[in-house]
Amino acid sequence: MMRGRAPTRDEKRLAWALWALAFVALWLTESAVGYTRDESVYFIAGEHYAGWFQQLFRSPARALTDAAIVRGWDYNHEHPVLMKTLFGLSHLLFHTGLGWMRSATAFRLPAFAMAALIPALTFLLGSAMYGRVAGLFGALAFMLAPRQYFNAELACFDVPVAAMWLLVVYCFWRALEDARWGLWCGVAFGLTLATKHNALFLPFVLTPFALWRAWSESEGQPEARAWLGRFVGVFAAVAVFYGLLVLSLGGGEGFQRKFLLLSPHTLLFAGLAVGGAWVLKGVDKVSAPVTRALVPIAAMAVLGPVIFYLHWPYLWHHPVDRTAWYLAFHAKHNHYAWFYLNQLLREPPFPLAYVVVKTALTVPTSLFVPMVTGLSALLARAVLGAFAKTRAWVERPVTMTEALVGVNAVASILIISHPQVPHFGGVKHWFPSMVFLGILAGAAVARGCTALWERLKAKWPSLPQVAVAAPVLAVLLAPALVYSVRVFPYGTAAYSELAGGLPGAATLGMQRQFWSSHVTGVLPWINANAKQGARLFLHEVHGGSFRDYQRNGMLRADLRAVGSPADADIVAYQYHQEFREHEFLTWQAFGTRTPVTGLYVDETPQVVVYVRPQAR
Repeated sequence: MMRGRAPTRDEKRLAWALWALAFVALWLTESAVGYTRDESVYFIAGEHYAGWFQQLFRSPARALTDAAIVRGWDYNHEHPVLMKTLFGLSHLLFHTGLGWMRSATAFRLPAFAMAALIPALTFLLGSAMYGRVAGLFGALAFMLAPRQYFNAELACFDVPVAAMWLLVVYCFWRALEDARWGLWCGVAFGLTLATKHNALFLPFVLTPFALWRAWSESEGQPEARAWLGRFVGVFAAVAVFYGLLVLSLGGGEGFQRKFLLLSPHTLLFAGLAVGGAWVLKGVDKVSAPVTRALVPIAAMAVLGPVIFYLHWPYLWHHPVDRTAWYLAFHAKHNHYAWFYLNQLLREPPFPLAYVVVKTALTVPTSLFVPMVTGLSALLARAVLGAFAKTRAWVERPVTMTEALVGVNAVASILIISHPQVPHFGGVKHWFPSMVFLGILAGAAVARGCTALWERLKAKWPSLPQVAVAAPVLAVLLAPALVYSVRVFPYGTAAYSELAGGLPGAATLGMQRQFWSSHVTGVLPWINANAKQGARLFLHEVHGGSFRDYQRNGMLRADLRAVGSPADADIVAYQYHQEFREHEFLTWQAFGTRTPVTGLYVDETPQVVVYVRPQAR
């Protein structure tokens, strides 16, 4: 069983170098990336939250009242606020205060720092498991996938939550060797809860591994096994008592109304914390390995909710009601229309194969094939190793660490693949899986490099392994890099070789782009040709995004936003099958079907611009 070893000094240096490389690359290229609907909402939210911190500094007593907190934090309370707070404080410091950066760059800076954690941590985990070639391939693979790089540029949550998910798993793995990392796992889990609701699934992914490890390590130790039973008993008892409370109080609404600071609900949570600590102290006297396995679970259970509550002032005065609203919002999330293989998906049930097909058609093939190979090899080893007749065929059994990576490689994919879960947003909702698929891809590539090196050594005994690994990595990574550069900054239009590129994807009936950011491709023409004070209908562009284009110097300040083609002098229509009526309305209002310009990526229309004849 592989334990969570600490990185070597050289590995730490390489990890920091990967972090710096990713951070600088994102910073240097972000100015070309447009503003998505979500991002502009988070810009506004960040400004609100930063304003509350200014009030807190000037007048603490007034800022801590619920009325002041609601004024500062009510905007976009559909999501936790860790990243939005960082966006706002970064903007307050680097744009408003110091004037070092334009507005959008200052907002996005914390997102770059979070995204850069992915290659760094991927390298540390991958190199510990399969060697540095595997770790390096996995680290670079994530950032070279065009859609992932595009999302890493944004002041949004999808890449940060993938980074935080990876951090939690890394801390959990390190806790196999050092119990202190179990406490860090709890802290990281709390910060992941504070990033996005994806984190709610992490305990269900990690707890079986903790119990498996504890059960294995306590074999032949009756006293350690007894303490493990007590640990499980404490959690089970608390869960049962919470269930009884729900039943006795007439269901979820009654449970919510009676959940106060001084109530059985709070007492049970305190009992879980005290009981868990007591059991861990007892088990530590008889088995340190069992203790290391259980500390992360106890830390996540206790520190996670506490950090989540403390990080969000909006919850401070009404934690139960507002948390319940937040959870209910995501449990009943809207279903947005989405075009997939010539089907317009509007409501569930959605196609079971959607996530796998979408991944295959968007991840560069030179990255996707190693991912499939690595995952398939791991599954094959696990299945063959489970049976006595085939166990001899397996070179080595699957370790717990490999199983941990394998489960995390499919966890987000399986969750989103459920036919009742909303399917929209391209591939961003299963980014946590893509991180671990990159590690498995690295393992497949490293095995191939080793096999090739061993064959070549027969002819050239002094051939160093790097002389084989370097060109193999270059051959596999170069297509993704070239395509990422070619499609940039229109990342949501990226389709792989399996799709036939963007033209092939259009023929297949796939969503050509989304989130409205591609309008940047026609803004220079609009700036150069629109009359003074012209009225613009930028289809799918959020009002906040229109403002952000103007305040970041990408759109003339005299141009005015309007809400329909009928009121516009110029229409920039984002090509969406589900919104074709907007183009028909434009033809009707303008009396022409001929666009004056547009954005075409690989000759595929993304945004087309119409001008009212009278406004020319």
